[in-house]
Amino acid sequence: MMRVKNVETFERILLAPSMVVCLFLIGCRNNSVARYDRETGDSAKSEYDPAISGYNRAVEISPDDAGAYYNRGNAYNREGEYERAISDYDSALEINPKFYKAYYNRGVAYFNKGEYDLAISDFTRAIEINPKFAEAYSNRGIAYDAKGQIDLAISDFTSAIEISPEFAKAYYNRGNAYDNKGESNLAISDYTQAIEINPEDVKSYNNRGSVYNRKGDYDRAVSDYDKALEINPEYADAYYNRGLAYNRKGQYDLSLSDYNKALGIDPNNIDAYYNRGLAYSKKGEYDRAISDFTSVIEIKPGYDKVYIDRGISYGKKGKYDLAILDFSKAIEIDPMCAKAYNDRAVGYYNKGEYDRAWDDVHKVQGLGYQVYPGFLDALREASGREK
Repeated sequence: MMRVKNVETFERILLAPSMVVCLFLIGCRNNSVARYDRETGDSAKSEYDPAISGYNRAVEISPDDAGAYYNRGNAYNREGEYERAISDYDSALEINPKFYKAYYNRGVAYFNKGEYDLAISDFTRAIEINPKFAEAYSNRGIAYDAKGQIDLAISDFTSAIEISPEFAKAYYNRGNAYDNKGESNLAISDYTQAIEINPEDVKSYNNRGSVYNRKGDYDRAVSDYDKALEINPEYADAYYNRGLAYNRKGQYDLSLSDYNKALGIDPNNIDAYYNRGLAYSKKGEYDRAISDFTSVIEIKPGYDKVYIDRGISYGKKGKYDLAILDFSKAIEIDPMCAKAYNDRAVGYYNKGEYDRAWDDVHKVQGLGYQVYPGFLDALREASGREK
């Protein structure tokens, strides 16, 4: 429910894709296959197809070879064919119940299916067989985080770090967990440690910058985003987040430049459209603001706050009918949105429809909010009514 009148408080600082990206498979034998970019089109063929064909032959020749099922399961897992992957890990584990890597990779498949409890069970089994398996602790922590069990996640990331003190991704993941708990200083410390281990870790720079951004330390935030973009000039989230920092510093032209760059890389980034619209509005460029807010609505029609912001921009241009339509749409999406009623009351006032303005004022008051006293005085004087 939208309660805050200052729309800027809805600015969202993006984190890099946090936990899932650090969840990975463990290979076996000659199964170390590099990550790939999936092509599109009917003729596209995965580089894993030949590997799967080879493992099919291996299974036919040696149906009791747990490794053959395991390797084929890994190929299916990387292809996103999780059910087939799980079936092959099941077969591997029937042959070799102590095959801890099969438990681990089956856990990865379950996680990717959103079956977090089964993933946790498999990571736990892998840890029971191999208590020094740092990656299994880290991935179990990722699964706990996905379930909202942040303290258990932190405990597992800590175990992974104790086993492998140079495990940069475990520091990164624990930093994300601390950030989710609101423990910003601990998050910054972990992102810093991850960067010390891996100075090319753009996600840790970006996420540390985002923590600084929320703490109001905008110069440090900008510095971290600068570093992330130095490493990866195509990192849309870092441009967007740096734009937020510049906006909060009142440097609107720099902010707009960064939102433009973010949108050049990711044309569907509704946060960049939305906040660029806010920046244009602050500069009095209402047509551009309206265009950006309209882009957000086209991508996400149910976003009530953007209707309010577009309505305000229409109102600044004197287009009160369009403003009222937008405020009404926001109310349709969230009937308890006091700000939409308040702003619609202003629209009705500007049109001279004082009874409707009073109806909306009463709605705002009924929701437990105050109407700006200066507006009430003007409405009383114009309408000849006290309330």
